[in-house]
Amino acid sequence: MVITCFFHNMKLLVVVPVPLQSVEVQVDVKDHVATVVSTLLYQNKDEKPIEAVFVFPMPSEAAVCHFSAKVGQTLIVAEAREEYDDALSSGQQAFLLEESDQSPDIFSMSVGSLPPGESASIRLEYVTELDVQADEALRFCLPAVLNPRYQPTGTETGSVTVTSVPSSLVPYDLTFLARVQSARPISKVESNCTMDPLEFLSQDQTAALVKLAAGHKFDRDVELLIYYKDTHEPSAVVEAGQASAEAGTLMGDPAVMLSLYPEFPKDIMSSVSSSGEFVFLLDRSGSMEGGQIASARDTLLLLLKSLPMGCFFNIYSFGSTFEQIFPESVEYKQETMEEALKKVEMMQADLGGTEILAPLEHIYSQSCIPNQPRQLFVFTDGEVESTKEVINLVKSNSGSHRCFSFGIGEGASTALINGLAKEGGGHAQFITGSDRMQPKVIQSLRFAMQPAVVDISVRWDLPKGVSATVLSPPLTSIFQGQRSLLYAQLTGQVLSAAEGCVTVKYSLAGRPTENKLNFNTSLLFVCRLTVHRLAARSLIRSLEQEQGDRRGQIDNAKKKKKIIDLSVQSGVSSSFTAFIAVNKTSGEAIQGPLLRRDVPVPSKSQGLLKFDGSCVLCPEECGPRSREKQGPLLELVSLQTASGCWELEPLAKAVGKTSKVLENKCPSTVKVWATILALVWLHGLKADAKDEWELLVMKAVTWLQSQNASGLAECVEAANSLLGCSVQKNVLGI
Repeated sequence: MVITCFFHNMKLLVVVPVPLQSVEVQVDVKDHVATVVSTLLYQNKDEKPIEAVFVFPMPSEAAVCHFSAKVGQTLIVAEAREEYDDALSSGQQAFLLEESDQSPDIFSMSVGSLPPGESASIRLEYVTELDVQADEALRFCLPAVLNPRYQPTGTETGSVTVTSVPSSLVPYDLTFLARVQSARPISKVESNCTMDPLEFLSQDQTAALVKLAAGHKFDRDVELLIYYKDTHEPSAVVEAGQASAEAGTLMGDPAVMLSLYPEFPKDIMSSVSSSGEFVFLLDRSGSMEGGQIASARDTLLLLLKSLPMGCFFNIYSFGSTFEQIFPESVEYKQETMEEALKKVEMMQADLGGTEILAPLEHIYSQSCIPNQPRQLFVFTDGEVESTKEVINLVKSNSGSHRCFSFGIGEGASTALINGLAKEGGGHAQFITGSDRMQPKVIQSLRFAMQPAVVDISVRWDLPKGVSATVLSPPLTSIFQGQRSLLYAQLTGQVLSAAEGCVTVKYSLAGRPTENKLNFNTSLLFVCRLTVHRLAARSLIRSLEQEQGDRRGQIDNAKKKKKIIDLSVQSGVSSSFTAFIAVNKTSGEAIQGPLLRRDVPVPSKSQGLLKFDGSCVLCPEECGPRSREKQGPLLELVSLQTASGCWELEPLAKAVGKTSKVLENKCPSTVKVWATILALVWLHGLKADAKDEWELLVMKAVTWLQSQNASGLAECVEAANSLLGCSVQKNVLGI
């Protein structure tokens, strides 16, 4: 056996023959749901039998629904989990797929008793929902990077071991093919990886093939951004039950998936709340070093400039310890904003590990400010091991705040980021590759400034003799234009061409509001039962979260049994079940001890992420970030005062003029003239970044309106002339 050694980051890497040879992935996307089939080819090149262990990431919301192994011409069937170790000890070939106890987005696959020279083909299938992005794209991510999860010193852990190597040393290739179908035309598909040209399969462009370029190494997450026309249309899918399943069970009855896009009254949405306590919690652990912490600093600058006058705020940062800028949240004004910005500018990824529990507990121990709803923003690369404990803490405090979470970089824990937002009644975002953090964060800030939706209820109006059992957890948060998914089991005689209606009622800013979705109950017959399995996954996750609360051993025992029964019935994995395949026809028992081979996954690399320290607000214009050389947009944003206006003298350099020229052209008071110059510059020269500066522009317009200044039209005309723009006064909103 040949052993090759490499020195990497002062650590000796010993590379031995790795049994995983290739990964083939086929993805079937239908509207906002994806079915993923992965085939992994293993080969034992050792001289002794091996057990190959592959620990890999999985989307936390995925429903794993199939696992099989093929050795030669033999397809191996699934059996009980306890038989895995028994099978190995008796020399039989056994294959195990199980979810981590610590986090539902980590799976471990074991290929046991593989004889020398033998090959095995493993087939894994799961279904998952696609997240809606700030620009209305639907995001599919095939995760490759699994960051080692940080565990505080002295704590017990039952975690699996992650073997990682630099991306250049990943020893297996990826073949990837995606078929995208929708009732609506496909506008475009983008990826962080090199793709072959998009191939449309129909003239109306409702179906297309997406292929990665040949020879792709599985050294990074594969991300697809799918853009449909008219994405935000509500829809319903009613899927027929499994013919062989018993009527009255989840898999035997029809299941419905509703995709809702609530629309709020325009008069309520036209105004932005000026109240609120905004608490920002930033990860400053060592894994955030480089461009990620620089991007986070720039984002905090934009957030602080976008906050409304009259609110309160504070900034915490954490690693092995945590720090806070103010002893308690303070009122947002020029002095406090400037003090915070000075400290933000000095922040580095220098606080050690990723211990997020302590700062969260401290934040929750602080009394809420009357009439200032608390909004918590968490920024982290998600490398924590106590995922379930963190989520339970947020859940237990969900009545006092909303939590908005941001996963930074490849390998961020989807279980942690999605769980924080789900249990905290907020919204989750992921920032990977060349993504700009700012538009996603500002979208969440917009959500946070929306009035809180309360008293949410759902009413089902179905044909006579048909009833609905809701399988999704209760809706706890609704945001304007953001998708909400509901799953339900339909019991009774469901007839085709009948009509159903779902009404979502809630109170918004003290006003009773409702949205309706009418749908047809025509049954969709599909062999994969995608809707049923997603519905089962939704119910299993809810029961697991309740079971994790540990309120009473008897109740927990009942919930555990219900989870296991539902998992077995639906074929969807859970924290209490695993997929087992045992080859009982493999002949003679394999003799001798098994060699363990850990299959490596790519480690996170700053080179893969395009967080290279360049200015993410305008990467085409700036080199590495520094106060001496920052992008024009970021520079102009940094000059805005807390009240929303600009001062003329510092603004001159940002817009490329001398202060003398601007003073000579001043048709109004100095601050009014400077503020209109800034607005014209943003609208005329940075319109493509509107989703990043829109909130701070709204604040500037509010300030202008409070000045009751005359000659605004002349100011706009003069600004257009100076800057070479053609922005109309009504576009500015003044």
